[in-house]
Amino acid sequence: MQSDKPHVLVTGGAGYIGSHACKALAAAGYVPVTFDNLSTGWRDAVKFGPLEQGDLTQRSTIDPVFEKYNFQAVMHFAALSLVGDSMRDPGNYWRTNVTGGLNLIEAAIDAGCLNFVFSSTCATYGDQDGVTLDESSAQQPVNAYGGSKRAIEDMLRDFGASHGLRHVIFRYFNVAGADPDGEIGEFHQPETHLIPLMLDAVDGKRPALTVFGTDYDTPDGTCIRDYVHVCDLVDAHVLGLNWLAEGKDSSVFNLGTGRGFSVREVINASSAVTNRDVPVVEGDRRPGDAVKLVSGSRKAEEELGWSPSRSDMNSMIRDAWRWHQNGAYKA
Repeated sequence: MQSDKPHVLVTGGAGYIGSHACKALAAAGYVPVTFDNLSTGWRDAVKFGPLEQGDLTQRSTIDPVFEKYNFQAVMHFAALSLVGDSMRDPGNYWRTNVTGGLNLIEAAIDAGCLNFVFSSTCATYGDQDGVTLDESSAQQPVNAYGGSKRAIEDMLRDFGASHGLRHVIFRYFNVAGADPDGEIGEFHQPETHLIPLMLDAVDGKRPALTVFGTDYDTPDGTCIRDYVHVCDLVDAHVLGLNWLAEGKDSSVFNLGTGRGFSVREVINASSAVTNRDVPVVEGDRRPGDAVKLVSGSRKAEEELGWSPSRSDMNSMIRDAWRWHQNGAYKA
């Protein structure tokens, strides 16, 4: 018998951000139903609601899930998301992300589920140096990852006009940290994100951290990014869900802190938190990497009431370090 609590479909709920969203949804009184093909997610991360295994590129695996549950909303996290990989194989990103997004949107509409929260990215803005990016900034992605996410944003607007699909789009910046309770965390194979790679190097699990590009036009020559704690990020998604439940109009919000950190600044913060040196080697720039991406998130704070509380660099590294030392998933 299905719980009388409202159900939310969480695509990619076995992944890093999706699993944290499931925990936040469960705490807020929802039943998160994870839909995941487990290609990059982990069965062990699905702790807060049921798992339905399927592939968004196969519509035949999606429809039965909408038939099984009466969903109040969809939270869509599932996507290929590696910038470098999208430069090498853009076709895979366009096929997987865009086809999957279209299948999901059409399945939701056919099932009468018209509330949709979408995990987009600051990569839709491209490389706009010296600018604090807000929701009105031009979208000019420089890689297929950002391009495919922008395409889904366009789909949501089109289906909103034609079918009444209401949506909240979150364009967020670099996500970091882990669940402070240590139940879930960031674990990729292979790992590509700066902070877990850095902690691997600190812990001796890899020889050194490679810094890709030290000749950028920044104060210390390394790329600058805006980091937001994963728990703050998913809190915004629950607020977005409430926004739609209250009947408010579709909208888009940036999620970041407005404070950029260079790679070298993150390394220095890690040394301070862990009390260990970070072994570093310098490498060439990676294709598709922007020089500086910093968010203007005033709209989320003023309209959603979002108030990030853990997105200082020390807290993000401290929570990530705790998970790094104690947590890992099995396939």
